[in-house]
Amino acid sequence: MLFAVDIGNTSTVVGVLDGESLRASWRFGTDVHKLADEYAAALLNLFSLKGLAFADIDRAIISSSVPPVVTTFEELCRQYFSTSPLVVGPGIKTGVRVAIDNPREVGADRVVNAAAGHRLYGGPLVVIDLGTATTFDAVSEEGDYLGGAIAPGIGISAEALFEHTAKLPRVELVRPKKAIGRSSVSAMQSGIIFGYVGLIEGIVARMRRELGGKAKVIVTGGLAGVIASETDIIDAIEPDLAMIGLGIIHELNAER
Repeated sequence: MLFAVDIGNTSTVVGVLDGESLRASWRFGTDVHKLADEYAAALLNLFSLKGLAFADIDRAIISSSVPPVVTTFEELCRQYFSTSPLVVGPGIKTGVRVAIDNPREVGADRVVNAAAGHRLYGGPLVVIDLGTATTFDAVSEEGDYLGGAIAPGIGISAEALFEHTAKLPRVELVRPKKAIGRSSVSAMQSGIIFGYVGLIEGIVARMRRELGGKAKVIVTGGLAGVIASETDIIDAIEPDLAMIGLGIIHELNAER
């Protein structure tokens, strides 16, 4: 079985894939100070709850936006799974040609999402990831990664509003009943949730024009369901997109 790790700025998702089937996945807070043994202790219990064992793992792959944490998971894989993980980066086959000015600027997570999105839905395609940042990635019909857009994430924006204003509270990121908020909390929820829906619709409309057709739109990330329920431009929600992409990339590099 394949142990897959997607290390983001805020959270790290780990999963176990059996062929194309995702057996289980879990989410941790990304912590540069956490040791391999600490992750292993947590995973030992989580594996057990899903009827899995460390001995089931014979392959591993890592994608990361936080380089220091890669070393931690490489150590974990070698010590507890007796395997050296494949790390997504330059020289790795992804099934996606990165057709931008400086391909090394593209985060591994965005290439992984593009690879999974194109395999699942073809192209042209816009992949939206509602993570620490809100990213939009454009993929051509042929599977080329063409670039995209990056906006502050919903969580970052909400936290900035709380931290830099004297009277506004932290709020739960849920849909308000109306766009016209009758309290500070509902007004903030309206601005954040409906504001991001407008941002997403606007950028997708521009990208679709540039892609020259009705590109499919898929969304992933923790708040994907909340946003998708407020707009008709999204064709699919894929919460496990990164895990699917890592499985595809490992398959492409299996002969390495």
